[in-house]
Amino acid sequence: MALLLDVRDPAWMREEDLRDLLAPQLPDVPIYCGLAEADPEKVKMIAVVGLKPGVAAQLPALQLVQKLGAGVETIMRAADLPPQVRVARLKPLLAAQEIAEYCLAYVLRDQRQLLHYEADTQAKRWDPQPPRKAGETTVGVLGLGHIGAEVARRFALLDFRVLGWSRSLKTVEGVTCSAGLEALPAMLAACDHVISVLPSTPDTSDLFDAQRLAQMKAGARLINVGRGDLIVEEDLLAALDSGHLAGAVLDVFRQEPLPPDHPFWSHDKITVTPHVSGWHLDDGLLDVAENYKRLIAGAPLLHEVDRGAGY
Repeated sequence: MALLLDVRDPAWMREEDLRDLLAPQLPDVPIYCGLAEADPEKVKMIAVVGLKPGVAAQLPALQLVQKLGAGVETIMRAADLPPQVRVARLKPLLAAQEIAEYCLAYVLRDQRQLLHYEADTQAKRWDPQPPRKAGETTVGVLGLGHIGAEVARRFALLDFRVLGWSRSLKTVEGVTCSAGLEALPAMLAACDHVISVLPSTPDTSDLFDAQRLAQMKAGARLINVGRGDLIVEEDLLAALDSGHLAGAVLDVFRQEPLPPDHPFWSHDKITVTPHVSGWHLDDGLLDVAENYKRLIAGAPLLHEVDRGAGY
């Protein structure tokens, strides 16, 4: 029985570095770095950033795909992943905190008129503007799971008015929560900033289409740290061009890396970042070793995904 690490993203982490972290937790377990050095017949679990096409088909003993992060939609949609193979994600606190900081940074950029002052600096123009008050600003957070709840709490602690929305009703201290698609239009209409932390599922794909974007408050801003396919790109561009929305901050996209000729790059109301809102997994990576132990012992897994529901 063995664990296979298939990261393929040296800019973030090398397989060898992850093996060095996990090996003390799994002293008697072979840990392979990449498919080329693996014995496919022994691999019970694979840890991936994204499950590459054709890999699962080469691992006849595979029982668990462990995502090194939160989003699992590409794994769930893998055509060659046998139905009996289980899927789990990580839920590290630090990455959730970093995503909350990212969202705070861009909302505070607007609160403190920083884009205005950047333009003033270039123009050598002295034009003081009053900052917006947190208590008079409504921030909406869509998705109140591990990450979304942390985002909502951080804004509430800074005295923003925070509305939270999820598929089923959740409770987050300092946040007014609602649930169900019927509650979404009223929530969107009340928000100065809408932050999407939603996963990609059949229910959320293309959620922000022309109709949904029109339900947002005039002059509002959209921040997407969930998944790129939540937004119909042409409809977002139209909402920005018409002036209905004031801006968008996008960290996730339908195609990554974002192609150089994509209109998002050159749009003056869009800020593009390269999927960096959450970065460090730190001790959360130790859950990879813990899930291997649980898998072999037949114990309940940490953060197992419901393959039927998609999250």
